[in-house]
Amino acid sequence: MPGTIYLVGTPIGNLEDITLRALRVLREAGLIACEDTRQTRKLLNHYQIRKPTVSFHEHNEASRAEELVEKAASGIDVAVVSDAGMPVIADPGHRLVRRAIERGVPVVPVPGPVAAAAALTAAGLPSEAFRFGGFLPPKRNRRRSLLESLGAESATLVFYEAPHRILDALEDVAAVLGPRPVVVARELTKIHEEFLRGTAPQVAAELRARPQIQGEITLLIGRSVEPAPAPAGSLRRRVVELISAEKLDRMAALKLAAKERGISKRDAYRRLQQEEGD
Repeated sequence: MPGTIYLVGTPIGNLEDITLRALRVLREAGLIACEDTRQTRKLLNHYQIRKPTVSFHEHNEASRAEELVEKAASGIDVAVVSDAGMPVIADPGHRLVRRAIERGVPVVPVPGPVAAAAALTAAGLPSEAFRFGGFLPPKRNRRRSLLESLGAESATLVFYEAPHRILDALEDVAAVLGPRPVVVARELTKIHEEFLRGTAPQVAAELRARPQIQGEITLLIGRSVEPAPAPAGSLRRRVVELISAEKLDRMAALKLAAKERGISKRDAYRRLQQEEGD
């Protein structure tokens, strides 16, 4: 009978942010695969967990994944952890999960903290929909290209960024996306946790005034503060145009027309019924 590969969420800062289930799995696992064994050892020592560890990071994931799957296939339970947060989420683990699935080895998530979710809850930006983009590209051209591709996105954008690149990133946000609300969440769950809110230039100015910028950073970008003007004219006519031009069915055309006008699909349907009734 094969063992199980557990993807274990660990604290993103405060060592108390770990579940009882996660501690049990770490204590019972036959092997713990760590992004950085030295970092994980701090957590294990804090909770007096004595288990063998092995490194598992972006530079050895391809080769180490096969080794870990083999151990699990032989009956050993393997707990996989990143330095902070959930494995696989902007961290190594995807190759391992895919290989385990191919071999029929069970993969079980043990949920824990995620910096993106923690930042989103306290940012004060709309959270009914959000788009997580992982780490922004380090090169300016690629970073601006990505931001341009997200210009029409109505959901809150969430990225991770390094402290030595955050000022460049904020400059690009201002240049590409304009005066949108921005939040920089820094050192989440740690002693110096803080949220900086404003436009990109305002937040950048506050950071630039500091001797140095340190800590893990989550960057959140809200929707445009300048709503596009709603198209004028008949909603019914626009739906017919979209059906013809875009080869959409009636409901898909109505949904797109509603988005153009900044109204809900339900309100658009009511207006369409009214116009057809008239």
